[in-house]
Amino acid sequence: MKKPIYADLSLLFVTLIWGTTFVLVQNAIDFLEPFAFNGIRFFIAAILLILCLLIFERKQLKHLNFNIIKSGVFIGFWLFLGYVTQTIGLLYTTTSKAGFITGLNVVLVPIFSMFLLKQIPNRNAFLGVGAATIGLFFLTLTDVSSLNIGDGFVLICAISFAFQIIFTGKFSSKYPTLLLTVIQIATVAILSLISSFIFEDWRKSFNLTTLESNDVIIALIITSVFATALAFFIQTNFQKYTSATRVALIFAMEPVFAAITGYFWAGERLSISALFGCILIFMGMIFAEMPVNKIPLLRKNKSIEG
Repeated sequence: MKKPIYADLSLLFVTLIWGTTFVLVQNAIDFLEPFAFNGIRFFIAAILLILCLLIFERKQLKHLNFNIIKSGVFIGFWLFLGYVTQTIGLLYTTTSKAGFITGLNVVLVPIFSMFLLKQIPNRNAFLGVGAATIGLFFLTLTDVSSLNIGDGFVLICAISFAFQIIFTGKFSSKYPTLLLTVIQIATVAILSLISSFIFEDWRKSFNLTTLESNDVIIALIITSVFATALAFFIQTNFQKYTSATRVALIFAMEPVFAAITGYFWAGERLSISALFGCILIFMGMIFAEMPVNKIPLLRKNKSIEG
């Protein structure tokens, strides 16, 4: 199997993990403050990755220098900022609008890539981005007529996640995967814990009664191991073999997996419009994977080119 295809399938698996753990996270933050949850989640993930580094990839430590630390902290900062602004935004806006605006990074990534990395997406990618964006709208049924400050924070979230995707692709080919992932995850953990102590009631979050809740324990274990340590290691390792635009399109499947999971696990209703949106997002991802000459509308007219 070619590396780009294997990379895309691996990133789709990451998206599946994020989408299916969304319900768990929602249940956990009913007991644990959001910053505290992310701080503990990323801290546990960082510890696990450090152990893997010391046991299996100790040789990567010889590459530890200021440049890789700077790059890892830089990526981690954008990831942290995405979580922060999304959390603040959700205080003022609806979950559906937040989901749609966050998903707009599928549009922002190719735009930023053109300016920052000089990467111009092909016509298939543009078609895929358009289909995925329309699909996100139908999936969330967003009311764009009444924008508020919360929507602004979530837009910053979308921009932050777009930068995280772009710069992960840029730096992942330069530095050892596991070491870069450790620095990124540790950065998010430290910044999240600091934010929790400043902005949240940390005494409520960091007590045995809260931490011993079954919902919190299950969510922390699953999200720390699979949705954080494993997921971001896979992203960092495989993104070097594909483009940032294709990564954004693949990640646009997260709300699709979340909606399907909510339907089966939480008994949430999946409307016709949401189902149509899921199909459009999936089609957008498929369009980006297909060769240009496989889509009739995108074939060049040879008689005109003459």
